[in-house]
Amino acid sequence: MTQDRPFLVRHADLIFALKTFGAAMLALVIALWLNLPRPYWAMASVYITSQPLAGATSSKAVYRLIGTFVGAAVSVLMVPNLVNAPELLCLAVAAWVSLCLYFSLMDGTPRSYAFMLSGYTVAIIGFPAVSDPGNIFDAAAARVQEISLGIICASLISSTFFPRGIGAAASERLGYWLATARELSREALAGAGTSREQRLQQLLREAVELETLQVHLAYDRLTDVNTAQALRMLRPHMLLLPAILASINDRITALGPRLRTDYPGLARLFDEISAWIVDDRGAPQAARELQEKIEAQRPRLGTGSGWDQILITSLLIRLQELVDLLQDCRALGPAVAQGTNPSRVGLQFNPESGVAETRYRDRTLAMWSAAGAAAAILLCCAFWIGTGWPDGASAPMMAAVGSSIFASQDDPTVGIRRFGVWAAVAIIIVAVYLFALLPPISTLEALIAVLAPAFILFGYLMARPATTSIGTSLGVNAATLMALQSAYAADFVAFANSSIAFIIGIVAAIVVTRTARSVGAEWIAHRVLRAGWVSLAVAAEHRGRRDRASFLGAMLGRLDQLVQRLAAIPEIARRDVDNLSQLRVGLNIIDLRRARHHLSPTSLHAIDRMLDRLATAFRSHSEGPMPRSLLSDIDAALAATVDDPGAAANEDALLGLVGIRRGLFPDSPAYGTHSSLSGQRVA
Repeated sequence: MTQDRPFLVRHADLIFALKTFGAAMLALVIALWLNLPRPYWAMASVYITSQPLAGATSSKAVYRLIGTFVGAAVSVLMVPNLVNAPELLCLAVAAWVSLCLYFSLMDGTPRSYAFMLSGYTVAIIGFPAVSDPGNIFDAAAARVQEISLGIICASLISSTFFPRGIGAAASERLGYWLATARELSREALAGAGTSREQRLQQLLREAVELETLQVHLAYDRLTDVNTAQALRMLRPHMLLLPAILASINDRITALGPRLRTDYPGLARLFDEISAWIVDDRGAPQAARELQEKIEAQRPRLGTGSGWDQILITSLLIRLQELVDLLQDCRALGPAVAQGTNPSRVGLQFNPESGVAETRYRDRTLAMWSAAGAAAAILLCCAFWIGTGWPDGASAPMMAAVGSSIFASQDDPTVGIRRFGVWAAVAIIIVAVYLFALLPPISTLEALIAVLAPAFILFGYLMARPATTSIGTSLGVNAATLMALQSAYAADFVAFANSSIAFIIGIVAAIVVTRTARSVGAEWIAHRVLRAGWVSLAVAAEHRGRRDRASFLGAMLGRLDQLVQRLAAIPEIARRDVDNLSQLRVGLNIIDLRRARHHLSPTSLHAIDRMLDRLATAFRSHSEGPMPRSLLSDIDAALAATVDDPGAAANEDALLGLVGIRRGLFPDSPAYGTHSSLSGQRVA
């Protein structure tokens, strides 16, 4: 099968490695020609900036340039004024790095790289300049020039030679996502979806990853504007589909095996929808006919409606949403793949106000991470100043870099340790180059030929997701530690000192981070779950109508964080994640709040009382089953709403209450005394 793929796709990793090495050599040659003081910074910058996708490379290049410029400017302002008070200088640099790291973690988008780089660039420029503060401006200017040169070369080569656009990658991922969505939809309709919770979570995870990829589209000149617009239009559909499938799974499970035997009309409808899902022709007329058939099956709710009748109505409404969602995804697919105009596509599903781009932010964890970075820097500075070590500046510099780069991980010490191990490997490789391979080299061509095997390998490792961090650590550290200049000037003592300081800085970052911020995935998962319950409490307390988009964005952001940590969540709390129950309950609460404005005072009082009880329970809840007393409050609201035949929003309110009841108490007995349909039967 791999032979059917285009040559450039099959060998994309090797092509990326060759392009990255070519860009690095171009940056090095130009820096040497311009006689820049540290040409190796330009070379290292290529390995930091380069990404397999051209748009991602350009995006990171822009943020890296901004961060470098800001960090250089702060270094020029800070070092000359505090160089005579080393303790204050160290404190100021540590405070700046921690502040920038805090804002980086709170931002949570690719833009956060600019904040983080603004922080540790001051450490990279400022600490080595302490011994020669008069040249701080020249050092900062050189840093900006050399980083800019590396960025330009990386972006130029990436977008000129065999570029890989984000649009093509997004189209490939979307195709896989649609295939998975269709498969899960058919399994749900066949009654096999109850054991597919983890796959629904993965479906959501893939949608969020595709959304992250969209951030770089603004920097991708290879992607058609129609593709970018189509992906934005698909965003709410892709994020909502897993929750709707989970609701369909839940309703079918609640009705049980008798659903197909007692209601043959529904069984035939399920089969027709399944056949339509498989049909790739995607004619809009077929979707409209299905909607008419679904509508014809819907019972009319009113006084005396039984639990089955309410459940079936809820199920059919979710089926209508499923058909609309899949039809829209099918219609927008060609716009993503071929760049056709998506504005001509008439969307069937109305996501109301959409999904706000709200990300989960843990301020406490960000503050701990920032404090840990500051502590690691100050510890290395104390060792440096106390020992009077001439080459000790590398220690706090690397402490700043290590503490910042991996701060977003659950346990940053794992990433820092891995970075340190491969940095040590890079030191060994650099030692072989500096003292065995490079001394005989006398021409630039020979230098490039000698560097090629190692640095092409580093680029190849960078291109593969499983080894990206290894390749980046080797490439960046090898280029930096090799410190290539226009003339060979390697000194073993200086190299050994800087290497030891390098490792000490990483070890300090590990020790301090383990003490201050090594909390692990389970602890973070608990915090995310807790924040989700608080959001549900806020949703239950508010009586407004226009916060659905922001709530959905926030809940999806938290759910994404939980999906990444499922293995670390205790079994007692995992149900809240596997069934997407928090998301479903929250959306039903908001829909219920919207419907409550048109209910009679009796129904309104019962629903408001239930919402207040829910809010109180949610604020004190973290994991495990909800208090059973809430079930009585929900059933009381259901009873009042069922007996309210004059309310225009009666049906919407009932559906919201059903969603809340099933989301919080999926294993509870059926509501009321009716265990089967009262009145009409769906046949």
